[in-house]
Amino acid sequence: MQTGNETNPAAKVVPDSASNLSKKAQVADMFNHIAGKYDFLNHLLSMGIDIGWRKKAIKSIAVINPKKILDVATGTADLAIAASIIKPDSITGVDIAEQMLEVGREKIADKELSSVISLQKGDSELLSFPDNHFDAVTCAYGVRNFENLEAGLKEMCRVMRNGGRVAILEFSRPKRFPIKQVYALYFRYILPLMGKLVSKHSNAYTYLPESVMAFPEGQRFCEIMERCGYKDAKARPLTFGITTLYTATK
Repeated sequence: MQTGNETNPAAKVVPDSASNLSKKAQVADMFNHIAGKYDFLNHLLSMGIDIGWRKKAIKSIAVINPKKILDVATGTADLAIAASIIKPDSITGVDIAEQMLEVGREKIADKELSSVISLQKGDSELLSFPDNHFDAVTCAYGVRNFENLEAGLKEMCRVMRNGGRVAILEFSRPKRFPIKQVYALYFRYILPLMGKLVSKHSNAYTYLPESVMAFPEGQRFCEIMERCGYKDAKARPLTFGITTLYTATK
């Protein structure tokens, strides 16, 4: 049986193959560099569809009326902010990129949500929270960047209470003609070019499609989740399979 990063080919995909830094360090550096342009590019390159994806993720955890929510790899806090609509007592966002968190804190303050949402620098593979602490855990487009996928998933499971729910959004690959062909053209050529021009980062939007192509999606990822302690893992393709919403319980 495969274990650890053997199950995740994306672990070997890094922003800069010539660098001696670990994937985790490279990812943190990359996101710190593009933090100021991240939100603009996110909405531009997804044509705004990402807003609906986050709403679906939050709807999937709302069924248990969570009071404490953890958002892992929170970035600029878009998903944490979206979660505020279901009126939890608290939302905690963690990320390894401090500059992304700074952008997120400004957005939270502007929306007067500082009493509900707090952000802190943290490693998904070593979360600084006790066991069974949160009612729900979310993560949008972050698990693909984990240096050790299973370690991160196990930590997310550890800090979630029994009966809690997890919602994970991740890019995936459409399977049907002609979306598959159009998506491949856009993802491999147009997106990296636009991302590079706007972000001024040579690797960030080349790394994105490469890591997506390598990531174990669909049923394969559900099997990894269940091996990490989750129950009833399900994959729900969204927008022709461009992204997938993964849900599970503990």
